[in-house]
This record gives sequence, structure tokens and C-alpha cells, in this order.
Amino acid sequence: MNIFSFLNNQLLKMKWLSDLVKLLVEKLFGLSIEERLGGSIHFFIYDTIKIFILLSVLIFAISYIQSYFPPERTKKILRNFKGIKGNIFGALLGTITPFCSCSSIPIFIGFTSAGLPLGVTFSFLISSPLVDLASFLMLTSFFGGKIATAYVIVGLVLAVVGGTIIDKLNMQEYVEGYVFGIENVDVDSYEMTRKERISYSKSQVKEIIHKVWLYVLIGVGIGAAIHNWIPQSIIEKVIGENNPFAVLLATAVGIPMYADIFGTLPIAEALFGKGVGVGTILSFMMAVTALSLPSMIMLSKVVKPKLLGIFIAIVSLGIIIIGYTFNGFSYIFM
Repeated sequence: MNIFSFLNNQLLKMKWLSDLVKLLVEKLFGLSIEERLGGSIHFFIYDTIKIFILLSVLIFAISYIQSYFPPERTKKILRNFKGIKGNIFGALLGTITPFCSCSSIPIFIGFTSAGLPLGVTFSFLISSPLVDLASFLMLTSFFGGKIATAYVIVGLVLAVVGGTIIDKLNMQEYVEGYVFGIENVDVDSYEMTRKERISYSKSQVKEIIHKVWLYVLIGVGIGAAIHNWIPQSIIEKVIGENNPFAVLLATAVGIPMYADIFGTLPIAEALFGKGVGVGTILSFMMAVTALSLPSMIMLSKVVKPKLLGIFIAIVSLGIIIIGYTFNGFSYIFM
């Protein structure tokens, strides 16, 4: 346990980096991190460097694994599973494809046009931006193993339940007709060499960093402001445990935003430090990653309003239930 604690503190939480940035702030700027300005600078520098280090390492590793599961191979695997097994497998495959919600939609179109059950493709669509190994390890770094594990489990459950409900409702007629008319040719997946997989993983790191760096900086900036400048009394009044509408408010605020989990982590960390409930934080993160407004606009071009409305209703209700449940049992995670 001592070895695990050491590795967790130094590799995931990067305590050494926190100490180094603290020394930088105090010696170079002459500020105490106990004060607002010094604390904000420390939070911003430390979290920014930490997130980009973790992102680079984890996305490289995940992309290397993902290189074994291109869309063609994934489709072939999913065709062998039907019913609830298909939904579970679709959700699990989503965890090894670190796409944001918008980039998951072209894959969703490909799966649907290939004749995969609609419920399976929706399970994939929910889990892909919501849950992956990188998000688990980064959540562990920020909040610890219990909360990270809980987030992954409820994310997968939401994906399976959401996909199963849509499958039972037989909503195929509410997919835009052109999707089924797309020519879908199965091509045997090209087997990469080890050198090509490494090159692919490096390119994925560059591509994802390029996509998310601005959102990470904005998120860290907001997190620093919440952590050091907004009084805890205000946070508690708006989305604290005493506000029965906190989960609803966090979900409503998260939906219009566009970011992935990496951009929401610094905000969630700051809210957690202010005593906001675990369920409220999870609801906010899930709403941002699974129901972002840009991805819903893209999805509206693929499915008809009724199916889009049902999808949003199912996921929103699931997020709200998860939020209130986790707030009610938050003592388990403390």
C-alpha cells in the first residue's frame, strides 16, 4: 500500500510538480500560495502542466491500443453480439475509443449504415466520449480511485441502459433515410507494424492536444477562479448540498458547453475543493461530455427530432438520477 500510495502521489497526482511550482511561485514571484493571487498562479501552472503531461502519456498509450480496433474491425466484432450483450459490448468498445462526442458521430453513422442494431450504436455513442482509460487515470489523479471507479461504472451503466431502451423502442424509422443509403464496404483492416502504431499514437497525441488545449486552459482558468476567488458560501448556496436543485442546475449548465473530460477536470477539481457534492460534479462532467450542444446539433442531422429528443431525455434523466444518488451516498467516497 505504501508503494501504491507513493506511485499515486508522484506519478498521477504529481506531488513533485506541485512542490516545484510552489517553489517557483514563492521564489520567483514572491507570493504565498496561501494568498489568492499566489494560489491562483500555482493552481493554473500546476494543473496546466499536469494535465498536458498526463494527456500526452495516456493518449499515446490509449491510441496504441486503439490501433488494434479500427472502425472496420469494431463493426465486425459488434455484429456478433445482439440484445443486451450487444449493448454491453458496444459500451465497452466505446471505452477504448477516446473520441469526443462530435468525432464519435461519424463512427455512429458508419455503424448504423452497416446494419448494426440502433441500440448498440447508441450505447457506443454514449460511452465513447464519456468513459475511457485516460479519463479513469486522470480522474484518479484528481479525485482518487473510488470516485474514478464510480464514474466509469455509472458511465457504462448509463450507456448500456440508454442503448437498451432505444433498442426496445424500435426507433429505426427515425434515423434519416440517407444514412441507410450510404454505401458501406467492408475492408479488411490493414495490420500496422509496431513502428506504424507508434507513429499513429504520436499523431493522435498531437491531434488531440491541438483540439483540446484551448478548452484545457479555459477550464484551468475557471478552476483557478473558483478555487481562489469565489467564496465558498456562494458556491454552497448555488450548487451546494443544501440546494435541492444543485444537480439539475449543474446538468443544465453543462449541456450548452463544448469540452471533453480533460477540460472539465480543473473546474470539477475546484468545485470539489469547495465542498460541492460528488453527484453534482459527476452530473456536470457527464452533461458536458455526453450532451454538448455542438454534438447534439450534429446528431440532429443524422436522426429525426423524435429520436434526438428521446436520446437527450434518456441521457439527461440518467445523469440526474446518478447525480442525486451519488450525493445521497457521498459518504462512501470521502
